[in-house]
Amino acid sequence: MLRALHIRDFVIVAEAEIHFEDGFTVFSGETGAGKSILIDALALTLGGRADAAVLRQNTARAEITAVFDCPSSVAQWLAANDLQADDELILRRVIDLQGRSRAYANGSPVNASQLREIGDHLVDIHGQHAHQSLLRADSQRDLLDAHGGHQPLRLRVAQAWKAWRQIEKQLSAAEQDAGSLALAREKLEWQTADLDRLAVMPGEWEEISSTHSRLANGQALLDGAAQTLAALDEDELGVNHQLAVATQRIGQLLRHDPALSVVHDALESAQISIGEAVSDLNAYVSRLEPDPDQLAATEERMRAIFEMARKLRTEPDQLHALHQDLKAQLAALEASADIDALRQQATALQAAYHQAADTLSQARRTAARDLAAQVTRAMQTLAMQGGQFEITLEPSTETAHGKDQIEFLVAGHAGTVPRALSKVASGGELARISLALSVIASRAARVPTLIFDEVDSGIGGGVAEVVGNLLRELGARHQVLCVTHLPQVAARGQHHFCVSKRLVDGMTESDITTLDAEARVEEIARMLGGLKITTTTRDHAREMLKDRPD
Repeated sequence: MLRALHIRDFVIVAEAEIHFEDGFTVFSGETGAGKSILIDALALTLGGRADAAVLRQNTARAEITAVFDCPSSVAQWLAANDLQADDELILRRVIDLQGRSRAYANGSPVNASQLREIGDHLVDIHGQHAHQSLLRADSQRDLLDAHGGHQPLRLRVAQAWKAWRQIEKQLSAAEQDAGSLALAREKLEWQTADLDRLAVMPGEWEEISSTHSRLANGQALLDGAAQTLAALDEDELGVNHQLAVATQRIGQLLRHDPALSVVHDALESAQISIGEAVSDLNAYVSRLEPDPDQLAATEERMRAIFEMARKLRTEPDQLHALHQDLKAQLAALEASADIDALRQQATALQAAYHQAADTLSQARRTAARDLAAQVTRAMQTLAMQGGQFEITLEPSTETAHGKDQIEFLVAGHAGTVPRALSKVASGGELARISLALSVIASRAARVPTLIFDEVDSGIGGGVAEVVGNLLRELGARHQVLCVTHLPQVAARGQHHFCVSKRLVDGMTESDITTLDAEARVEEIARMLGGLKITTTTRDHAREMLKDRPD
């Protein structure tokens, strides 16, 4: 779970260090103080989109660091990606003035996509506009699947759909372009046949070029080696003899000055090296004989390779790689040209898709009954007594998401027929249903930390108290962080942070403080009574805090 969050130069936060506990934690404060900025900062460390606009005014970069307990699933992911895995996970994100972003996991560089993969194991964020997205069909489908834990089934359906559509596309192209495919295959066939006959080996062009250079310059190499041998060791004027004389002379002088030993050693070393060079040159000359037949054969092979390269418009040293590529293209083309085989494959993949989609549909129907029943029960406690929530699944055209048309229906009061959520729910009802769905879905969440960002908008009174109790109950199973403007919700928190703003050198800055018991009374009173806090509102705040469940 989340243990600490450090923020520097982010929007209106100059610097903040926040430490978190288990259970239910609330954030409150005046509008515009920066409550949701904390959630935005955390979202960045989990792979959110970076933008230079998040930098605090007149600063060069923003930096956010989040510290989590490292669950086993994340430790496995880190190990699989060659990243350091410890008991503690530190995610860090830095954004500069150009909007460029750098990210790190336990000190090692990662990209935003990898952060999102890590974040999927750590945190679920329910935003303040979740109830608006609830009207979209795709959001309803995603929420139902999240509740049912259908991700493996969805992945199987998506993969089956992709494979089926790809082979269908290939079949359609083969049926429409049979003539052009035949021409292309014919061209590939003669090209690969020519290359098969030539049989160029990897690295052959470099090797044969080197051999040709040696053979074509054989006499020059022989003459040069012989001349060098003469200069080194032929007579008394040779370098080898002169070195021997010099070494002997310095050896005699050593009796008078031992300091010449360094010179003597150097001359002896040079004499040894010259001797080795003479030996190697003699061996080289003995092996080096002009070979006109080998030279002619080498030139013929070079000419054949060069002509083939020119014919195929490539470089001689690329012929082997081109040969392999053309053979692969021909194999793929021959497979795609087999229309009967493609039709059989398409039929088999279509059947696999429908089997996977049918399995997903059955799982969705089971999850729909359970989710509808739970939301209906929750509605009775959220000032929608007698209300009813239903989820319908109707057959639809095949897609990568399955073949179900999913729709949420609601009856806000007893005696009314459930109708589409988008047509009958008022703003307040929609907010309450959305909150119920978020809490119910979160009960089954596998991540340790759940964040609710003002999801209690549009409710109040006794309903707000129920919401606070729901979130408190959820905090017994998960770490729950909630940004709220409702005193009834804030009073149910086990830990309370207050976010305020102040002017520092003419600039607005956000300030985050942990509230003790008396400070909580003042904050709840402010939330109850606005600008004017009276003894009555303070007494009411104390009563609310006193009545919270343990």
